[in-house]
Formats: sequence, C-alpha cells, structure tokens
Amino acid sequence: MLGQEGGLSLTIAQVVQRLKGSGFHAQLERQARLSLHNPEIKLESLKEDIKEFLKTSGWEKKLQNAVYNELSVFPLPCHPSAPPEHIKESLAYMRKAQGNWEKRILKSLNSMCTELGIPLAQKRSINEQKELLSKWNEMGTDEPDLSLFRPVYAPKDFLEVLMNLRNPNYENSEQPSFRNHLGLIQVPLKVKDIPELKEYFGELDLSTGQMDIDDSANVPPELFENEHLRLGQKVLIKQDSAASQQYVRQGCPTSLRAELWALILNISSQPEVLLCFSRDTSVLEHFEYNSATPPKSYIRGKHGMEEYAVFYPPNGVIPFHGFSMYVAPLCFLYNEPSRLYQIFREIYVRYFFRLHSISSHPSGIVSLCLLFETLLQTHLPQLFYHLREIGAQPLRISFKWMVRAFSGYLATDQLLLLWDRILGYNSLEILAVLAAAVFAFRAVNLMEVTSLAAAEAVLADLSTLKVMPLLQIFLFATGT
Repeated sequence: MLGQEGGLSLTIAQVVQRLKGSGFHAQLERQARLSLHNPEIKLESLKEDIKEFLKTSGWEKKLQNAVYNELSVFPLPCHPSAPPEHIKESLAYMRKAQGNWEKRILKSLNSMCTELGIPLAQKRSINEQKELLSKWNEMGTDEPDLSLFRPVYAPKDFLEVLMNLRNPNYENSEQPSFRNHLGLIQVPLKVKDIPELKEYFGELDLSTGQMDIDDSANVPPELFENEHLRLGQKVLIKQDSAASQQYVRQGCPTSLRAELWALILNISSQPEVLLCFSRDTSVLEHFEYNSATPPKSYIRGKHGMEEYAVFYPPNGVIPFHGFSMYVAPLCFLYNEPSRLYQIFREIYVRYFFRLHSISSHPSGIVSLCLLFETLLQTHLPQLFYHLREIGAQPLRISFKWMVRAFSGYLATDQLLLLWDRILGYNSLEILAVLAAAVFAFRAVNLMEVTSLAAAEAVLADLSTLKVMPLLQIFLFATGT
C-alpha cells in the first residue's frame, strides 16, 4: 500500500501528466502568453502577476475544474510497481471473464457479417463520400434497410455470463457470508449495507429538501424549490464543478439541468467536430480504466501482425440491444447536436460503460447486481425467498433496468432526477438501490404471484413511479 504522502504525490504527478497532454493545457499556456501583453504584468513580479491575471480572468477556476474532473474520472493510483492491467481491473478472474466475453461478442459479430456477406468496414467510394457530405445534417433520416441485422447481444445474454462468474479461490469457501447468498451472482465482492448506504446517500434523508418531493415535513415544496433554484443560479455563476456536483444531489431544477450537468462533466463551450460515436477515437481513452479491451481488426492477410492491426469499431465499443437509450433522455435537455454529443460521450466514458463491462468496481454491473440481491435478501427475505421458489429470481427482472440505467422504464422527468444523483454522487450504486426499492413498493402484489411471467407483469410498467419517495422510504423509513 502507498503511504498517504506517497499516494498524494503520485496522484498529483499523474494529474499533471494527463493535463499536460490535453487541449486544456494548450489553451492555458496560450492565455498565459497573451497576458504578457497586458501593461499590468511587470517583469519583476512576472509569476505573481500572471497568476493574478489567470485568477481574475476565470482561468484559475477552469484549472480547478479540470483537476477535479481528472480526480473524478480516473482511479486512484496503484503502487508504481503494480502491473498495468491492475489499473483496469485488479482481480484476475474478472479480467479473464471479460476477455472471454469479448471473444464471444466478436464471434457473434463476425458470424453475422459472414452470414449476410457484408464487410465490417470498407472505404466509401468518391461518389458515396460526396453524397454523405451533401447530406451531413440529414444523417439518420434516410437509413438503409437494417431489418436483416440483429443485435450483437442483448442484456439477457450478458446476465447469463455474470451468473456463471466464479472466483476460483472461493469454490470451496466455508465463509458463511458467501455460502448464505442465494442470488444469481456468486462472487464475493464487498457491497454496502443499509447503514453504509444511509451514510453515503445522506443528502437523500427525509429531513433534507429534494426536488419533486411534495410532502416534506420541514419546508413547503414551493418554498424549497424557489430557494433551490436561486442557489443553483449562484452555483452556475461561480462555475465550480465540485459545488455543482454537491448541488445536484438534491435534484436539478429543469431550467438549470443542462448547464449544471455540463459544468459537472467539465464540458467546454467550444464547439467540436461532431463524429458518429462509433468513429470517435477519443472514446478509446476510457479503456485506460475500463476492464474491457477494444477489439482489433487486421488488414486482410495480416492477421496476428500487430503493426497491421486497427481498433474496430474505431471507438472500441460494440453496442448492445438498447444502447441508444443511454443518449435518448439527453435529447430532452440539449438542442444543439454538438453539445448533446459531448455530454453523452462524457457520461458514457465516466459511468455507463461500467454497465456492460465485467469488473469488481463498486459501480460495475456485477457489484450492482450483488448489491441489489443482497438488499432484497437481507431486508425483504420473505419476498426474496418467495420469488426464488417460484423460479422468478428478482435479478432476472431488474437486470434490464440497471443495465440501461432505467432509461425507457421511468418517465423522463423521473429518469433525469435519478441521473442527477448519479452525477451528484459520482456513482451508479443508486441504480441498485432504486431497483430494490421498486420491489419493496410492489411487495404485496409480488407475494401473490406464482410464476416469473406473473412477476414480470406486476413490474411491467414503472412509468408512474416517483423516484425520490421510493428511495427515501426504502433507505430511511423502513426501520432497517
């Protein structure tokens, strides 16, 4: 383990290194040079004057936000002698399982291409390139017939893989906590219990005002919302990423959400070249801390020769059935395509990739599944055992909710309130808590079902649910 001082020094060094290679660093240098033309900058106090200029011009705050962004996204540094793969995933059996899953996905993709006689990639002809450029702003409105294409995989396929995960060191474990877990996930990861969740999500307690809560005991909802709106406006004026992240833990006013999310994610106001997600090679950077590895393709006749290898798709991400639901809700917030795309890309590389990668990360899908099952088994044992006995393991129902971050299941306003908390707490664990809360809310009806189909019918429509009351009641008012 690194000592506190050693760990801090290593963290600082890594943040500095990453910022030096960024576009932000070049902008900051350019501003510093421009400041030399300012008559208030004196040679005898050059360093202090430039610092003051950067502070008064807002660049110091931008630097703080950039550092905060790096600390929020990248993992804490490992020991300098730790193997590089440990940054991506520390458990060998998780890395092996992810590798096997990637091979299975690629086999499925290649089989479909062979079956349809369609190459994965080929250069467009000159005429096709000209036609594409002339219709650049109409992309997506005149798609070719895609009916023959099938999804490479669906969430239920991924769940089957997670159900078969095993830690070889625990195959013959005698640890009671491991043997007593009766859910579908059979790996011994540490997940939070209710007391730990209460502490972690402390700002969600019943005594704290929340957006979209109608019956707060302490403050009338209209008074809280007006005051919360004023506070949010002040946070935006300050342009502070950390303050914005803290603020959205109580929910975002609709009028401020777009700008607050952009501030939390440190999205610049500079327009970008809008690329199709699959072709955006900047997405490859997230594989530095993703347990997954981008798939490679080789020039024909050069298979296995690394110098002839390219990543395919160029962004390294093979989408699953329902992948577009990660971006659909953002269309309610952003009208400008470039801005919308930047937000989606940042949310994906910071959070959503963990929902379809095998890892031991607390926000990874394996931990979320285990957290969900542990909460139900511990705090709703009768319901859990009843559903298990009739062949309706709860995770078979809730998995699709979590893997899509509830997009397409909740009403849009409720989904955005949920995603406020994902950004606010920098964690996806709230998804597992909400999934358990939904089962608790429908427990009476679920206790009467006698089959998986009947249980799915009870939980088929989540569009009328209110997210915050469910979470608050489950965490703070169940007497657990």
